[in-house]
Amino acid sequence: MAATNKTALLEISGKEYGKLASLLEQVGEDLALVKDAEETSIKDVVGHRAHWIALFLGWYADGQAGKKVFFPAEGYKWNELKRYNAALRAEQAGLGWQAACRLLAGNHAKLTGFIEGHSDQDLYGGPMKGANNLWTTGRWAEAAGPSHYRSAAKYIRQRLKDQRD
Repeated sequence: MAATNKTALLEISGKEYGKLASLLEQVGEDLALVKDAEETSIKDVVGHRAHWIALFLGWYADGQAGKKVFFPAEGYKWNELKRYNAALRAEQAGLGWQAACRLLAGNHAKLTGFIEGHSDQDLYGGPMKGANNLWTTGRWAEAAGPSHYRSAAKYIRQRLKDQRD
């Protein structure tokens, strides 16, 4: 169930990031860089999650500034996420494992600071400005952070399991 207030959002963000961070400690660089059948590595997933936090923060800033907000990004539609994610993997190809982990930790800290710096009203009082839908800022923050942390953790648990089998 989605968070509906700042306290719950901070709690779920910290909890899900903590679970993911614990898993990341179990992943060596060798495994982190191995591509799966879909040409995605654990490093790619970590870099992706860090990137989407930055996207969310950019969407929010653009909306607040009255700028056009591009969802998910300029030149892409939601039904083109596979193409977008492939371009992101190519863009992050030179990103190393430790750098990807630091990027995620840094962006998680930015997300946490963002949440802490906003009131319940700011986060849940109405649709996020510029989003052109009914999702609140808090809901977008949850999608960019804790929801992505959960899916990354699921992916990593499976990769670790596959390695043991």
